[in-house]
Order: sequence, then structure tokens, then C-alpha cells
Amino acid sequence: MKVSKAQTAENRQGILDAAARLYRERGLSGVGVADITRDAGLTHGGLYRHFASKDALVREACALAFDWSIPALEGSEGDTPLASRVASYLSPVHRDRPGEGCPVAALAVDAARAGGGLSEVFAQGIERNIDRFARVIEGLAPADSAPSAQGRARAMAMLATMVGGLVLARATADGRPALSDEILATLREQLAAPSPGA
Repeated sequence: MKVSKAQTAENRQGILDAAARLYRERGLSGVGVADITRDAGLTHGGLYRHFASKDALVREACALAFDWSIPALEGSEGDTPLASRVASYLSPVHRDRPGEGCPVAALAVDAARAGGGLSEVFAQGIERNIDRFARVIEGLAPADSAPSAQGRARAMAMLATMVGGLVLARATADGRPALSDEILATLREQLAAPSPGA
């Protein structure tokens, strides 16, 4: 039975969506092709009709994961857009659902070990995140000019702190839940405070 172009595209997207989520949940080495295709509701053999190799799938799935951006926290009345995003990123919900969140906090070490093409995917994604976050910090719309060097530097420092904090919170969540919560709360408070001279 021949599959339509629309169904083929839908199957391919289903594989990418499943892979992007599963890789963030389990790491690159913790997910096999069978896991991805099963999650996507397809057969194992079908994957290679859509992707030249597992490495090609990994690169595309990680690139798709970078479409995720820090959502503004719902019901954060009175918070600035920056404080709302910091609170959302450093929340217990984000900590506990890596498959739905930031690919950097979930996969940066895997990407560093893989190098090559995957490192480039991460470099592009991180660059976009720095730009988007610097725009939030400076209150710029997408059509506005590029963020300032100072806004970009602040975005880098904040994102690095947030990613590191989330990684620490995830690493301690099972062993010492109170410490994990303390890490998130402390960083939310520190990062949401106005910058000096603001």
C-alpha cells in the first residue's frame, strides 16, 4: 500500500517529535531507534526511509528541540517578562519534565562528546537562545535592532546560570529533594532581581 506524501511527512514529523522528546528525557545513548519508532507509532524499519542514518536523526531532532523557548510563566501578574521566564525555567515543573524542556540542560554533555555536526546544531541553537533572551532582557521586539553587547553578555551569564542550576536541581532531585528545590528557589530570586544600575 502506497503512503501519500502528506502521510509520509506526518510520519517523519512524528519520528522527529518522538526523538526530540525521548533524547531530552533519556540522553542520546539511552534511546534506541526501536524506542523512537514505537513512540511515534511506526515500525522500526520505517525510520531509515526518512533519515539517512541515526546521526542524521539525532541532529534533526536536536535542532527541533531548540524550537523550544522559555515560556512566560502563567499567572505571574506583576512580574516582568524577564522574571516570569526565569521563574518558568527554574521551576519544579521544568526540572521534572526534561522531555518537554530545554535541550541544553538535557543534552549539552552528550553534544560535547559527540562533537562535529551535533556540536554545530547546539552552537546554532544556543546562539539563537542568547539572542532571544537578550531581547527579553532589553525589551526588544523581533523586528527591532540587535541586542546590545551588554544585553548579550547579561543573557549569556543568566542562561549559563539557569542551565547549570537546572542541571544541579535535576541531579539532586531524587537524593535530596529539599536541596533541589532550594537551588531552584535561590536562583529564581537571584536572577529575577534587577541588575545593578537598572
